[in-house]
Amino acid sequence: MTKQPPNHPDNPDPSDLAAMVGGGKGGPSRIDDGDDDFGIRIARDGTWFYQGSPIGRKPLVKLFASVLTRDGAGDYWLETPVERGRIAVDDAPFTAVEVTALGSGQDMELTFRTNLDDEVVAGPDHPIRVEEDLATREPSPYVLVRDELDALIARPVFYELVEMAAESRDGGELVLGIWSRGEFFRLGAPE
Repeated sequence: MTKQPPNHPDNPDPSDLAAMVGGGKGGPSRIDDGDDDFGIRIARDGTWFYQGSPIGRKPLVKLFASVLTRDGAGDYWLETPVERGRIAVDDAPFTAVEVTALGSGQDMELTFRTNLDDEVVAGPDHPIRVEEDLATREPSPYVLVRDELDALIARPVFYELVEMAAESRDGGELVLGIWSRGEFFRLGAPE
């Protein structure tokens, strides 16, 4: 596959992509067939890349994130009324970088802040889940941000959750978990 010159339509720069996402002038005037790959990748740490280079402008990343969707097959897309393009996501599109706890026990509310400054309160509509790597037994904790889009909970934030966690019985099994908005979220087994 041949790399296109910088101003070629198949190789737009981030400003051109921003125009498409924002519906501004310079964006396409047709509805795209949706098979385009925008050359954007979100790394496991939440860094957005365009053609291998980090996108350093947070407002631009926030603009892209505002039109980020995930389909039933698990593929990620930037989607506007006139353009749809696939992007690659290494793990989760967002990273939970901070948690604030109000209250305690079953009355606690956990508010997560993402790397893009979105805030979400864990609960029935925004569950916390922990997946475990079968080979390494390494936990990967997530909180649902919106529309099938998760935030990977950063390791220091996960450690904060573990510090606040309580033991409980789940089907006869002793588990470690945390409460938020009246829901108990399992974090793992106590050691």
